[in-house]
Amino acid sequence: MIATSSSIDLQAFLQRPEIDDSPAWELLDGHPNQKPMPTAYHSILQKRLVAIVDACESPYEAFPELRCLFDSYAIVPDVTVVRRDAMPTGNLPFSGAPAWIIEILSPNQSTTRLIAKIQTCLQAGGQLGWLVDPEEEVVMVMRSGDRFGLFQSGENLPVLEGLALELTPEQIFAWLR
Repeated sequence: MIATSSSIDLQAFLQRPEIDDSPAWELLDGHPNQKPMPTAYHSILQKRLVAIVDACESPYEAFPELRCLFDSYAIVPDVTVVRRDAMPTGNLPFSGAPAWIIEILSPNQSTTRLIAKIQTCLQAGGQLGWLVDPEEEVVMVMRSGDRFGLFQSGENLPVLEGLALELTPEQIFAWLR
């Protein structure tokens, strides 16, 4: 198991055999952390969000649990949305910050840590981040340029430009009923 108290660099992290264990390991600020095991709500939301994004005619594609490498970070968002033409040609992690990162808050997971992860992606060139909170039935939206908002009920959620998708928190959380 990777010790979480010591700081390591990205290359040392990528050499560790444990990073391919499930649930996934991430490297944030030099500290390896293993993601929590997904719950039923988490898995339902992840599956449906990937499917609804992929059903849209757009230059984007959604992936569950895709490792993304940029700067000194190795992250594995719950849902990663990237341009199809930016995907690696081989069986490799995604190189760069994803255009859109979606994180689904699980019980006992740090909201602050997820917000920091989304902000790190935005600072590295990402465009959009969602933090989906099934307990509160709210979606926290962060965009490049430090724009931030909380969306509830029937409000249309912001999506990437060029993605013909209209979705509300009400529709997302109805998937859990």
